Amino acid sequence: MRAAEHGGGAAATLDSRADGTDGPADDSGHPVGYPGGPGGTAGLPRTPANGSADGPNRAARAPAVSALHLSAFRALRTRTVPLGPVTVLTGPSGSGKSTVLEAYEALARLGQGSPLDEVFDTPAPHSAGHSPYVPRTARPDRQGRRGFRLGCTVAGPSGPLRFDVAVQAEPELRVVGERLSDSRGGTLLSTALRDPTRRAVAATCPAVGAPRTLRMPDDRLTLPLLPLRVAGTTPEEQVLLEAVEQVVVALRSAFACAPVPARMRQPVAARDGRLRGDCGNLADVLRRTRTECGTRHAALLAAVREGCAGPVAGLRADPAGRGRGPESELVRGVLVRDDGGPDTPLEWLGEGELRFTALALVLLTGPGVLSVDTVHEVPAARQALTVLADGADRGLDGRQAAELLALARRMAERGHVRLLATSTAGGALAREAALTGGPLLVDLGG
Repeated sequence: MRAAEHGGGAAATLDSRADGTDGPADDSGHPVGYPGGPGGTAGLPRTPANGSADGPNRAARAPAVSALHLSAFRALRTRTVPLGPVTVLTGPSGSGKSTVLEAYEALARLGQGSPLDEVFDTPAPHSAGHSPYVPRTARPDRQGRRGFRLGCTVAGPSGPLRFDVAVQAEPELRVVGERLSDSRGGTLLSTALRDPTRRAVAATCPAVGAPRTLRMPDDRLTLPLLPLRVAGTTPEEQVLLEAVEQVVVALRSAFACAPVPARMRQPVAARDGRLRGDCGNLADVLRRTRTECGTRHAALLAAVREGCAGPVAGLRADPAGRGRGPESELVRGVLVRDDGGPDTPLEWLGEGELRFTALALVLLTGPGVLSVDTVHEVPAARQALTVLADGADRGLDGRQAAELLALARRMAERGHVRLLATSTAGGALAREAALTGGPLLVDLGG
């Protein structure tokens, strides 16, 4: 969709052009956002981004998203964001830091097969039908349609792959085009909304030999559904399915984490011990890690010693009474002190200490402990979990930020955890990332 650059500017009209296609155009004159005619999907780049910034051995270990591509999404018009094993996004308020994480999470949920209306909120009645995901100044085309594009580059065994999806946000949510391209720019999969009156897109796979068109729903991605429609009986089909698997595995391996100290201060029910995104059930997870995984718990204790004030000898979950249910035992987290003083309940800690403890736990654990969707058909060694931490350094001092980044780098070097975090301009994480030079620091305000 043609929209104004972040920060203002005039939006182009959406009308027919000299090439005979309908819909908006980008600065190069290529159509964006909607099918550009009967032969393909408009607005989906025909060549992938170059390579991966993850190092020579990363692709052989696990698929990983090495760049995000956003167009006309919220306040961002056109933006490519490179990603490394540890990435810190910085910039002033309104520069799009949270938007980038939101786009990544949206792609992850779409990769899991979630329908559009579960991933993107529908407009409120008072908004006159306008979508919050499209820049306010973006003009509709002649059919009254507006939308946005999300995409990514994924490094892995099949080489760098580029995947993009164009979404119609108004007047109703629909997928209007997808494209999966290989490292040579060849199209492996493309979809197009050829008949707006039908709730389906036409999907073609040029790389598998004889042209074949599949009818797929327009309320979710075709990409994760393709293995159900392609048998993989030929070498070409196997190459296609391996590429699809690489992208889907990379997208689905994501965990959005935004610790809420107020919820972490309350006793919680002892249940399955799987950490939620708000980390409100931290005490329940401590109960589980202490009894089931001594190695990870010991590593967490070592991190807490560095990030929390005062001496720390242990970290445990104590009974805290019973809840309303007949079998709901409550637990609270406790720091064990070794200076002869009383133990410290976690609710007595400051917000920075609580956030640090929660983020350290996330980085040290994995899908078995985090409440995250995983690809059970793929071995764990071929999956790299990406932690999305918006405002990760809120309440953290320089020492805590340095320790958190060092922990993230150590875990990333093992190939199973990646971190994408945001930090305000001049924030603790941004300062430490600039000082150490190890994490990839991306300034969205530059």
